Amino acid sequence: MSVRQGIIGGVVIELRDRDEIEALEAAGSVAAAVLRAVGEHAVTGVSLAELDEVAREVADRAGARPLGDQVISTSLNDEITGGPPDSRVPEDGDLLSVAVTLHLEGWCTRAATSLVLGTARPQDQALIDATRQALADGIAAAQPGARLGAVCRAIGLVGRSAGYGIPPLGGHGLGRQPRQEPAVPNDGHPGRGIPLRPGLVLSIEPIFTAGGRDHLERDNPIVRTGDESRAAHVGHTLVITDHGPRVLTAS
Repeated sequence: MSVRQGIIGGVVIELRDRDEIEALEAAGSVAAAVLRAVGEHAVTGVSLAELDEVAREVADRAGARPLGDQVISTSLNDEITGGPPDSRVPEDGDLLSVAVTLHLEGWCTRAATSLVLGTARPQDQALIDATRQALADGIAAAQPGARLGAVCRAIGLVGRSAGYGIPPLGGHGLGRQPRQEPAVPNDGHPGRGIPLRPGLVLSIEPIFTAGGRDHLERDNPIVRTGDESRAAHVGHTLVITDHGPRVLTAS
């Protein structure tokens, strides 16, 4: 076991040093640039596949690699998590969620955003605003010495207070691999979970559904709400430092 690993709460967790965090932040800046470019081009009349091409141009210029053939994954309306971007062309008022996971120089970061194309229904904007608030609250709770459950509860409190459903999905650790321990659920108890130590890298990913159900339905590779209500998904990669959380995928 290297000096940058530790068994925390019975789980082997990798802790990153300063040089590794800087490398992760470089990867995170590309993920942020991808989402920013996709958001600028996401208008009615532009297909999901075309948005992936926009994302590819940004990633290629930075030398970053996607996990698979597509750079982004996309979800529309009642899709909680989507699959590869296809030829579908979103219409005015559609709720689009976009997630990206990138490798750069051997390091992985992940981020996600939701937006409405054209004119937003008030209830859709409220759903997106709630996920963004939950993300901000989850990040604020990610303090050294706190437990992971405090992050999960901060997210869940926003969703539950608004009456939204919280499906059994969420964030996780990242580093050399795109998915590592620990899992970061979107609800929990503040006194539970592993203690947050400096060097721990996590993605925090609030996902709420407007219908209020925690249930989800799998329609591979897409996961749906099951009641035709809409879903929103936002996320950042961050690292715990001695002074608090540091977002690595900030735009």
